[in-house]
Amino acid sequence: MTDFVLARRNMIDGQLRPNRVTNGQLLAAISDLPRERFVAAGLQSVAYADDDVPLGNGRFLMEPMVLARLLQTLQPLPEDKALVVASGAGYGAALLARLVKSVVAVEGDAGLAGSAEQTIRTLGITNVQQVVGKMEEGSAPGAPYDVILIEGAVQEVPAAILDQLAEGGRLATVISASTGMGVAHLVVKEGGVASGRPLFDAGTPLLPGFAAPPRFAF
Repeated sequence: MTDFVLARRNMIDGQLRPNRVTNGQLLAAISDLPRERFVAAGLQSVAYADDDVPLGNGRFLMEPMVLARLLQTLQPLPEDKALVVASGAGYGAALLARLVKSVVAVEGDAGLAGSAEQTIRTLGITNVQQVVGKMEEGSAPGAPYDVILIEGAVQEVPAAILDQLAEGGRLATVISASTGMGVAHLVVKEGGVASGRPLFDAGTPLLPGFAAPPRFAF
């Protein structure tokens, strides 16, 4: 039987700290949150591996190091409103919920969303609102958001989601071509303009529905 408390500690000491995840509040939230509860029972033994864990239907629970570094880059504050796009099984939303005032989690797969909502409720987390909808549209009713996490790789961040970022807000995701290694990015909105910068390489699977629009060619 897997000792999940030990697995969680080994993940932090072996994967996160060596990769410059140092935020104390974030590490405390990761230490406290049972990641194994967010995957199928048959995959709980690999929940803490340094890899993406399949959730079904081509979706994945993001690799621990990549997710932790994205969350740390967002610099979440206790008064922040957060949006998690492609929230999947709810792990990223549950982590953010420990660090901010409120979280809206939008997911296109109704089955995943229902499972996430049940898991989060069972864990006693009360500041996450689960929404089922088109992930590439974000969740406009709760906008603007101080922090936005897109929990997976995209070819391009949709304009609709950038429009939901508050002035001074931060967005983190992995931007990737259709194949190959992606690059984690931080996007900050200042003066109404959203601009991004690359952070680190990440082999995160692409999300459905986030392909870059076709470019007109002469």
